[in-house]
Amino acid sequence: MEDRALNLISDPWLPVRRRSGACDVIRPAQIVDGVADDPVVEFAWPRADLRVAAYEFLIGLVATACPPTDRRSWLGVWRRAPSVATLDDAFARIADAFWLDGPGPRFLQDHEDLSSGSEPVERLLIDAPGESTIKRNADLFVHRGQVGRLGRPAAAMALFTLQSWAPSGGAGNLTGLRGGGPLTTLVLPIEGGSLWNVIWANVPYGAPVKEEAMGTTFPWMAPTIAGKGGRDVCADVNASLLQCWWGMPRRIRLDFENIADGICDLTGSPDAVVVTGWRQRPYGPKYAGWIGMPYGAGGTVHPLTPRYRQKEGTDWLAVHPQPGGIGYRHWAGVVVESADANRLPASCVVAWRNERGRDAGLSENPRLLTAGFDMDNMKARSFVESEMPLPGTSDADRQEVLDELARQCVTAAKQVADILRSCVRDALFGKEKVSVDATGISNVQERFWMDTEGSFFAVLHGAGTSTGDDADLALKKSWLRTLGQAAMKEFDATVTLEPDTAETEARRSALARRRLGAAVSGMGKEGAKIMEILDIPLPLKKKQKITGAAS
Repeated sequence: MEDRALNLISDPWLPVRRRSGACDVIRPAQIVDGVADDPVVEFAWPRADLRVAAYEFLIGLVATACPPTDRRSWLGVWRRAPSVATLDDAFARIADAFWLDGPGPRFLQDHEDLSSGSEPVERLLIDAPGESTIKRNADLFVHRGQVGRLGRPAAAMALFTLQSWAPSGGAGNLTGLRGGGPLTTLVLPIEGGSLWNVIWANVPYGAPVKEEAMGTTFPWMAPTIAGKGGRDVCADVNASLLQCWWGMPRRIRLDFENIADGICDLTGSPDAVVVTGWRQRPYGPKYAGWIGMPYGAGGTVHPLTPRYRQKEGTDWLAVHPQPGGIGYRHWAGVVVESADANRLPASCVVAWRNERGRDAGLSENPRLLTAGFDMDNMKARSFVESEMPLPGTSDADRQEVLDELARQCVTAAKQVADILRSCVRDALFGKEKVSVDATGISNVQERFWMDTEGSFFAVLHGAGTSTGDDADLALKKSWLRTLGQAAMKEFDATVTLEPDTAETEARRSALARRRLGAAVSGMGKEGAKIMEILDIPLPLKKKQKITGAAS
């Protein structure tokens, strides 16, 4: 790459892979290049976090420069992708905001040339060991000194990732607009489809940024609004709603160095200008009240992140990844609205399931990508990424039935999982107080969720292709049998009896197993609760049967 300044709109810098397997480096508008014969199908960043952040970058770019205005305009572009020239023209309007280096405003960097000590460049990566970790020699899994210099493309994407998902970073180093380490959800509309399909499927409705709103959309284009003793950055007050794609909570300036034979330590790509460090000052823009703000037609901030609140009337918060990733247990709040309306999916998911999937004729077989950093305050425990089916139906009324069935199935599974954990604990330890995590009992639940996931999606697929109350009841009964079989299997695999097992322990195990068996058979208070959740009629007791027969 040449030593002239890099513009993230007009210069090629995004590493991608095409359907043929060929690798390429493109500028953003070339995302539609070869879409008919050899389309771009994936980003080729060597890190999963940069790959997911690159989706956010391009979705935000399209949402800022040339979004669909309504349902009809979205469908028209879905059926016929724009040309490279069309996207070039749309993006050119905002190209001045996307200079990474050189004179003038720099992409996602403070408006001022900051004076402070230099940080190692590897700390642009969210999971890099921090200063405290290094002092304690605690960088056991992610070692220090792995990245000494970054090429400008990798530095740009690492900077975008940090500013978008910024965790807490000590005094004055503020979190991102969605809080530290938000969960990103993306609809993958077509198996084996193009990257453009993914971008366009998730772009919200809206209007292109206006020239007079450049400074409130791209915060580095204007003097920084300091977060200490100053004003909060609020949507539609002193910032455009479009800034949700370009939030800049950290005051950062990258340090560039000209090296004729420079090589990026992350990608291995040559660049005559590399980033060797960065300077930071505390108290950048402090974002307040953004989550849940209206965005476009039916959308909310942030369009790619689900949200929750503790109870009605409290503030909305962005959902964050948890250890173990996202699975069907999180269906309510990630895919559908929770029963109490306190957990809501991202608007990109809602738009696809309620409108776009049906309009495109692709309701039944899309998939959902969920990803993000599982954070413990400043520490990144891991980057979690999962993908699962996103079944739906072309009939709006049937979709409501399908969604309610999914809620019932997940709630029943949670009930059985809790009873399973309790029974295993009672069998192994009795009334003794033990830590669930320390004893490995939590792993029993994890295996239960994994064992039942395939059957959950089979139930939803069956509900999407069948109709009628009898068919739905049969599916619920089938699901209850699946839960029962999986729970008993996990119990028996965890609670084992040996010839020398003490009588007290054996009796304790037998009682716990009997309790679990009764619950998953719909017997007793716990079983009745599960049947109620699934709306399955309770079996008649013997006295009721006799009385009914006599009458």
